[in-house]
Amino acid sequence: MRETEHIRDLDHPLFKAARAYTNYFTPTVTGVENLPTSGPALVIGNHSSIYWMPEVWITYMAMLERRPDEPSFGVAHDVVLGVPYIGDAIRRFGVIPANRDAAAAGLKDGGAVLVYPGGDWEACRPWTDRAKIDLAGRKGFIRLALEMGVPVIPAVANGGHDSIFVLSRGERSARLLQLDKLFRAKVFPYTLGVPFGVAPVVPQVPLPATVDVSFLPALDWSTQPGDPADTDLVESYYARTVEVMQTELDRLRAETPRPVATGIKNHLADLPGPLSALAALVP
Repeated sequence: MRETEHIRDLDHPLFKAARAYTNYFTPTVTGVENLPTSGPALVIGNHSSIYWMPEVWITYMAMLERRPDEPSFGVAHDVVLGVPYIGDAIRRFGVIPANRDAAAAGLKDGGAVLVYPGGDWEACRPWTDRAKIDLAGRKGFIRLALEMGVPVIPAVANGGHDSIFVLSRGERSARLLQLDKLFRAKVFPYTLGVPFGVAPVVPQVPLPATVDVSFLPALDWSTQPGDPADTDLVESYYARTVEVMQTELDRLRAETPRPVATGIKNHLADLPGPLSALAALVP
């Protein structure tokens, strides 16, 4: 799991491809100075837009830039890591399996580990819930941080879930298909978009919503000693974490209430010469 196994050169073609992809979402990143430049840290984010998940790449690239000489890791579902070529490529970025043992090993290596506690449940929430933090009641990240004594740094993102119209998580379909047994998945999402109209699972073309990521200071509880076996303590830390993240998401949405319109405007403003004036036509 050492960093020498992973590509660290930000000029590598894989990183350039990732940068080109995230540029579609005209991202902004603030507060990255809250991430330590060395040593272990657990970075937690809110997950969006199913398979496109621009906030993951934006956040992870910011971590790599902040810590060029220190290890950083992201996590991914086993299904993603098992995809031919894609799985191998993202492993070279430093992506590890989304399980406790892998995350703990990354932290022991002195790495910053990026996790999304809400997982596919949050990433597949309905479009109408795009302004809500939903970590699905999963508290393993709290116990892990307490056991290992590492700071927990929220990286809150706004805009990604505006890019895809998720109609339903499809929990009933997931149960009928026994996806939980096959892939540890409780969702079979239905979306509305181009080119498939209303359809389950298949990728629709994402809208160019601008994505803002805000790194917050380490959570107050994460720098204090605590017993990970204390259920009431863990529950209180979980509630506080969701509260802090929701407050920041509310702030980001107040600043950018229409991410798709903002994204279109940003792209128009980048057009050459007088064409950039078209940005003024977007309300």
